[in-house]
Amino acid sequence: MARIIPICILLCLILYSSSLVAQEVDTTLPTAEAGKLYFIPLPAIGYNPVTGLLYGVAASGNILLGDPSDTRLSSAFLTTTYTTNSQLLMTLKSTVYSKHDKWISMGDWRLLLSSQPTYGLGTGKQSELLLSNEENNFELGKYNDGVDKGELMEFNLFRFHETVLRQVHEDFYAGVGFHYDGYWKINDVLLNLDSDPPYVTNHYAYSTIHGFRTNGYTTSGPSINAVYDSRDNINSPYKGRYAFLQFKMLPTWLGSDRSATQLWLEYRDYFSMSRRVERNILAIWSYFNLTTSGRLPYMGLPALGWDQFGKSGRAYPQGRYRGEHLFYFEAEYRFRIPIQPKHPERFGGVVFVNTISASADDLKLNLFDHFKSGAGVGFRFMLKEATRSNVTLDYGYGMDKKGAFYFNINEYF
Repeated sequence: MARIIPICILLCLILYSSSLVAQEVDTTLPTAEAGKLYFIPLPAIGYNPVTGLLYGVAASGNILLGDPSDTRLSSAFLTTTYTTNSQLLMTLKSTVYSKHDKWISMGDWRLLLSSQPTYGLGTGKQSELLLSNEENNFELGKYNDGVDKGELMEFNLFRFHETVLRQVHEDFYAGVGFHYDGYWKINDVLLNLDSDPPYVTNHYAYSTIHGFRTNGYTTSGPSINAVYDSRDNINSPYKGRYAFLQFKMLPTWLGSDRSATQLWLEYRDYFSMSRRVERNILAIWSYFNLTTSGRLPYMGLPALGWDQFGKSGRAYPQGRYRGEHLFYFEAEYRFRIPIQPKHPERFGGVVFVNTISASADDLKLNLFDHFKSGAGVGFRFMLKEATRSNVTLDYGYGMDKKGAFYFNINEYF
């Protein structure tokens, strides 16, 4: 019943907004002022079986570093949370546009003293592959893809990703970046090589087979990047499109445990669904994250929910699907709910669907062999009209017959 209530409420709001769409309302939003910091602090409180009780602070900041006529809005998101399971999670994620949009800086910094269940590789049906390691003379046991049971893994992560791009022509940018991910104190909680039979986790099996340390590893290296961005707003676009290409080179001479290259291809677009209501749009988001050469460590493999802002895969836990190659697609209908006549843009809703496919080379599962999908609904409250900053509450339900609520700031893409 608890899963049905949010859907019923949202359907009622959709019907109510449809009855008001013909009314004449002023939908003009105020514009952001140059140099003014728009700051939204919020408490972060939640609970799930992995973290226990989570509490801390989350804050969103926006600023215009130039004239609104030729400078896009910059955005940053900061979180610091602690959990009753002794997990410390600190993140800073930003996209900054300089005066006249001449430069873009994109950052993803994280310090996680954390734990998370992992579920093997690929999006195929649960299967088994018996693997052996002749050098160590023992069987690695079951190596499952997409297993239903999560294998809890404790780990620490320091991430420093920073990319700087220069405007080449109007909405097109090119530049370079540097990316460091250091994992240490990895502990496979369920790993037990002394039991009969031994219980071997997916992380341990993959790491041993491919020559990675099981208690920690590093990826480090530069990238070349290209961005096309014609969106009218970074927080909640009503029109425009966004494309991002990034090619990472992660050589051993810069600290990576094994050399590898990785390609990120991303595209977003926004289509108007109403001549009268600018906010009523269909938004789409898609990306490929591909291992193009070499071998990445288990936690460094493309995984659901590990994008820059950690917003892919509503309906599934972060890292639920992982593999050498990953494809993601999401479509979302966003609409206004004009229940407040003086501020008709204040409230809104969304309906979304998403799907993912991940490969697993060791299991001979290719990209697009299998898909896992999710769907859900959400409610929006525009907290800062000048920056279109929304507080979001969503409910997603996946093919694993599980659902979850998501509380966030700004649209997911």
